[in-house]
Amino acid sequence: MAKWADYLISAVRYNADHTHISQLKAHKDNDDTVGIGEVYERQAIVDAINNGTSFITVFKNSSGNWAKGQKVYVIKVQGVSYLKTVDNGKEEDNLENLPEF
Repeated sequence: MAKWADYLISAVRYNADHTHISQLKAHKDNDDTVGIGEVYERQAIVDAINNGTSFITVFKNSSGNWAKGQKVYVIKVQGVSYLKTVDNGKEEDNLENLPEF
């Protein structure tokens, strides 16, 4: 495995109303291995991306190995920062394909 990004996001946790991501599980990309997942507050990930740290989504494939997902961006909609893999103009984070923890 070549280095995909600085960190790899594998799971999300939503707020009580299930409307926004509150925490994310991210792993350091160690070039040839995936680091242990650590829980980060959503704002910490937003700040890290805004400061140049790269993130992508990852998932376990049918063989049980990590597979590369999509690059994660911070996109502002109506002045609010959202975590997205696609700029769809909606006022929501769109990492809903990741499992919840």
